[in-house]
Amino acid sequence: MNWRKLRIFLVTVLVLCVIPATRYYQIDVPLLRFLGGSHVDPLSLHLSGEFVENNLGTEQDADGSVTVRMIAEQYLFVPHCILVPAGIPVHLRITSADAVHSLVFDGTEYAVKVLPGAISRAELQFPRTGEYKTVCREFCGAGHYAMRSELKVVRRDQFPALRPEERGNCAAQ
Repeated sequence: MNWRKLRIFLVTVLVLCVIPATRYYQIDVPLLRFLGGSHVDPLSLHLSGEFVENNLGTEQDADGSVTVRMIAEQYLFVPHCILVPAGIPVHLRITSADAVHSLVFDGTEYAVKVLPGAISRAELQFPRTGEYKTVCREFCGAGHYAMRSELKVVRRDQFPALRPEERGNCAAQ
């Protein structure tokens, strides 16, 4: 057996596997659909479905947890300010309308990569009350530096009771 050819073959296979693995979030959205990821049409997500404007914000789930739906787009997060109760599981669902973004909650280890056409999910929990600044850590254009929002964590008794069709945000406080 020719060991040199075997080494070249193994190195080639390794490189062909490692390069796509480091570029996971830059993979084309049709490939993500093929792999079974959740997707939305970034051009019409505002018009119907899960990410219409009146469905964005905090929703109270039957099990006591909350679901937060957001859209990232140049150069803002919608809604701009989110309100969640302390110590309660938060199910974040976010998508992008235009470019790759990365939502980071300052003071935590939480970070969510957001792709156009894909629904990114994260399970979060904030044990203490306070305000968490959120920023985009993926360069998304000239206004990237101003892409910021806020997450306010309040005590459970201060969190407003939401009806099933109602969505909360900081204005509801």
